[in-house]
Amino acid sequence: MAQDNVTVQLMDTTLRDGEQTQAVSFSPAEKVSLAKALLQRLKIDRIEVASARVSEGEKVAVAQLNKWATKEGLVDRIEVLGFVDHTLSVDWITDTGGKVLNLLAKGSLKHCSEQLKKSLNEHVIDVKQTINYALSKNLKVNIYLEDWSNGYKDSPEYVYEMVEKLSDAGISHFMLPDTLGVMSPDDVFASLSDMTARFPHLKFDFHPHNDYGLATANAMYAVKAGVSSIHCTMNCLGERAGNASLTEVAIVLQDKLGKKVNIDESEIHNLSKLVENFSGKRIADNTPIVGADVFTQTSGIHADGDKKGGLYISALTPERFARSRSYALGKMSGKASLAKNLEEMDIELDEDQQKKLLKRIVQLGDQKATITADDLPFIIADLLERNDFNNVELLNCSINSGLDLESTVSIRVRVNDKIHKASGSGNGGFDAFIKAMKKILNEHDFSFPELVDFELRIPPGGQTSALTECSVTWEDAGEQFTTRGVNTNQVIAGIGATLRMINLRLQDK
Repeated sequence: MAQDNVTVQLMDTTLRDGEQTQAVSFSPAEKVSLAKALLQRLKIDRIEVASARVSEGEKVAVAQLNKWATKEGLVDRIEVLGFVDHTLSVDWITDTGGKVLNLLAKGSLKHCSEQLKKSLNEHVIDVKQTINYALSKNLKVNIYLEDWSNGYKDSPEYVYEMVEKLSDAGISHFMLPDTLGVMSPDDVFASLSDMTARFPHLKFDFHPHNDYGLATANAMYAVKAGVSSIHCTMNCLGERAGNASLTEVAIVLQDKLGKKVNIDESEIHNLSKLVENFSGKRIADNTPIVGADVFTQTSGIHADGDKKGGLYISALTPERFARSRSYALGKMSGKASLAKNLEEMDIELDEDQQKKLLKRIVQLGDQKATITADDLPFIIADLLERNDFNNVELLNCSINSGLDLESTVSIRVRVNDKIHKASGSGNGGFDAFIKAMKKILNEHDFSFPELVDFELRIPPGGQTSALTECSVTWEDAGEQFTTRGVNTNQVIAGIGATLRMINLRLQDK
C-alpha cells in the first residue's frame, strides 16, 4: 500500500505499564538499558519509563536515564506517570531531571464520584492545580483520562465537559485509555471519530489493552478515526492480558493503512529478545514477527511453492526484520524442504541419497516433531556410513531404569533368519543392552570387540529435544574403528552404533 505521508507516533510504555505484568520488575540497570535500546536502536518516538513516587530504586533509575538522555538530546522523549497530588509527583520528576509529566486523571463519572468522592468540577480544580505547578517547573504535561472507554460509553457528557474544561490548560496530549480492554474496533472508530471531530484542535493518543485480543485491531481503527499517537509495549507486556504489541501495531499501521512510523524494523527482533530476557516472560514461538517459528515453513508443499516462484511469500519477509527464512524437516517434509536445507548448507547428494535421507527424516519426525538444520549433518553422516548390511535387526527393545537400581533390558532381535529374545541387567541401559546382546551372539560365535571410547553429542545450540549422535570406538585385534548411531534417545543412539558394529563384523565373517 502506498504511503499517505501521515506519521503516527508510537509511545512505548514497556517500562511503566509493562512492568505491571505479573512478576515483572526491571532492575535500574535493566530499565536504563532497555530505554536506551528503545530510543537509540529502535528509534521509538516516546517512552514512558516509570510511575512517580513508586520507590527509591525507580527514582535512581529514572535519574540515571535522564542524565544520559540529556547529553544525547533525547530527554524530551522520556515520560513519567504522575498523579493529581499538586507538588509531589512534579517534584519527584524534576528531581530526576525529567521533562514530561503524564498526569493520571479520572476519565469516567463512576471513577470520579465513587473512587474520589468528588464532583467533576472539584476534580478539575485539583487537576489544574497540579498542571499549573508542573508548567511552572517547565514540564510538558500530557493527561490520561483513566477509564475513558467506560466513561465515554456510560457518561459521555462527563467526558465532553472534562475535556472542554481542560482544553486550554496547557496539555499537549489527551491520552484516552481503554483501561479494561473492553472496546471493539467499531466502538473505537465511532468514539474516537466523535472525539477528534468534537475537539479538532486537540491532540489525542489511544492507549489500548488486549483483554479481548483486539488491541492491535483497536489501534488500527483508532488511527483510521484520526488519532495520531498509539501506546504499546514490547511483547504485549502489561496488566492482565497485556497492552497492544508494539511490533504488531507498527507493522500493521505501515502495511495495512499506509502510515509512517518512526522505528527501525531491523531492531524489532533484537528488542523483543532483550525484553524477554529482562522480564523473564517468554513469548510463544508463533508470536507474529518476533516468534521463533514465524519464518519457518513446515509443509513440503509450501517449500515447493517457494522454490518454484515464491508462492508462499508475503510482505512479511524475514529480511525486513534482520531474520531469515527456514524450512523445517520432519514427517511433513518433502523433497523441496530437504533441497532448500541442503542448498543452504552447500551439501550435494545424489538423487538416491536424497531419497534415503528424506525417508530417514520422516522416520525421525515420528519421534521428534522437528528436525533442525543443526541436526541434518548428523543424519547425513549416519546415512553415508550405512552399508545397508542387515545381518542383525533390532525388532523390539524395552529399557527400564530407576534411581539406585540396576537398569534392565528386554530385546527381540533377528540374526540372519533366526529370531532371538534375551534380557540383561547392568549399570545403565546401554550396559544392560550389551549384556543381553552377548547372550544372543554367543550362539553365533561372535566375539565382542573392546569398547575404547563412547561419545555423545548434540548439535551446537541444540535443545533438550535435539537429535543425539553417539560415536563408539571399538578395538579388535589391535585395530580401532568407530561406528555411529543417531536418535532422539541417547541410549538408543548408542544401541544403533553397536548394531552397526555388529553388522560390519558379521559381514566381514
